[in-house]
Amino acid sequence: MRLLVLGGIRSGKSEVAEALVAGAGAVRYVATARSGTSDDGWAARVAAHRARRPDSWLTEELGDSPDRLAELLTGAKPEETILVDDLGGWLSAVYDTAGDWSDPAAADGQIGALADAVRSCAAGLLVLVGPEVGLGVLPATEAGRTFADASGLLNQRVAAACDGVALVVAGEVTWLRGGELVGHAGVRDTASTAASGAAAVRAAAPAPVEPFVFEAAGAGSVLSTADGGDTLSFSPGMELPLPDESTAHEAGERLLTLRLNGAGLGGLTPVVRFAGGVQGRPDPRPFQQPRVLVLRGDRSGGFAAGDSAEAADRRLDEVVEGTATIAMLAATAGASVQAIDCPDAGPAELHDALDDSAVDAALTLGWRLADAAANEGVDMLVLASCGAGSDAAAAAVVSVLTGGEPAALLGRVVDASGFVDDAAWIRKVGAIRDARHRIRNRSREPHVMLSMLGGGDIAVATGVVLGAASRRLPIMVDGPVAIAAALVARDYGAQTRHWLLMPDHGDNPTVKLAADVLGAAPLLQLRLALGEGATALTALPLVNTALTIAAATPPREASSAAAEDGLSEQERIESEIQRVVADSPTAEMPYVKPSWED
Repeated sequence: MRLLVLGGIRSGKSEVAEALVAGAGAVRYVATARSGTSDDGWAARVAAHRARRPDSWLTEELGDSPDRLAELLTGAKPEETILVDDLGGWLSAVYDTAGDWSDPAAADGQIGALADAVRSCAAGLLVLVGPEVGLGVLPATEAGRTFADASGLLNQRVAAACDGVALVVAGEVTWLRGGELVGHAGVRDTASTAASGAAAVRAAAPAPVEPFVFEAAGAGSVLSTADGGDTLSFSPGMELPLPDESTAHEAGERLLTLRLNGAGLGGLTPVVRFAGGVQGRPDPRPFQQPRVLVLRGDRSGGFAAGDSAEAADRRLDEVVEGTATIAMLAATAGASVQAIDCPDAGPAELHDALDDSAVDAALTLGWRLADAAANEGVDMLVLASCGAGSDAAAAAVVSVLTGGEPAALLGRVVDASGFVDDAAWIRKVGAIRDARHRIRNRSREPHVMLSMLGGGDIAVATGVVLGAASRRLPIMVDGPVAIAAALVARDYGAQTRHWLLMPDHGDNPTVKLAADVLGAAPLLQLRLALGEGATALTALPLVNTALTIAAATPPREASSAAAEDGLSEQERIESEIQRVVADSPTAEMPYVKPSWED
């Protein structure tokens, strides 16, 4: 876990950071302030900081070597707890070492390297303290303006690499992002009192449940809403993070500099830009730990015409046993699989599908699933569904929110034997129209939509989308349940749509219309019909291949750099490929050296 604590002078930010790591026992404290100053006031501040540290903490002073911070973070061990205080002292040391305080961009290279080191830091808990200097007037001196500009950039880049960001004002803490993380990895979740102050650190949400996760080819069980704890509160206008647009742009521009054969990645270029934004780096890496969430929520009434709960049971059992198509595809993509039993829904053409408490429980479960996945290192979620009547419920939600005609949105009903059941299709369309008529004068607020029409699986999926966005976790969507949930989630927080990647709409009319409204352009045109989530898993290895190529291919000027290193261009490319592939989901596969002569 990586946390950034920002604040002004004497705001209490250092005390808050120290409270965050207080329960961790041995702490590696990294002091960035330069020593040997003749300023008595500054020396007194340093002495006060030293006096607050417990004897069990190991202190490391960077002194005149600010570049050592990135090296220290990169080499950290998972069992370590690290506190860095503070980034302002580190930035000052960077400029003092360079001897040039006239250029705000002079430290850009070191800032980028530090952000990368924070992102890759393996420490169990990393807390960084930084000054928020952007709230005052423009400094009167050139050096002051340089520091303010560079500090703002530093805070942005480090914040993008962290799981949580807090702002401390007058000793009070406001979590800008990731407040729900407090309570994990030794961080206290209610109120923490520092040794010399009363800075309170408060959690924004309860700790997530610990879900059951099993590999696609293994046996397992099913998680349900009954396994959760207290419900969370959801309302429109949620403030959620956005992907880093600047690094997404940099990732796209970087592609233009690579020594690629031919014209480039073509239709896969948006994948690199998307990954650059969600990962916060201009050279995004392949997604290493994807997870599939298979949602099963049945319906009764006309929505389930032509479907059966028994068939849904069988499909979910096959997923758990590892014999389903989606389980096989997950194994190929190196993804773990999680099965979720969602609340069943009543006949929406007659009355609301779920009551308010069931909607709250489903949203909470989805949020916690995404939160727990992020805590376990998952870097991509794939939504899948196998419930009875889920296609009709998704069509109903999309129809109401977009004004689409039900008959145009609902695809044909085909059973397992390939029989096209037109009578069942007519019943489904009629049920959707009756449900629309029943709710014609009611609110379109998202919680009400889930209660009236959505059902358990769409509600859980909506919670997953919201929770994933809160943790900066991308999601691949390719089916009606996922896209309907994304449409509802947009009305809770508009930022959610920017975390979605759509491999293909499969010519499903519900998915096509909702994706168009959300601005989610499909990457491919595979037109697979193997169940929701299958297309995403089929496309995931291709997505990772594109990212591997983009990350491993050297820039056009690499030939001269290779010559300076004493390497041939081929040897340099091989080295880059090995470096990127070593951390990929297929790292256990042997690397085969290309035959350049052939």
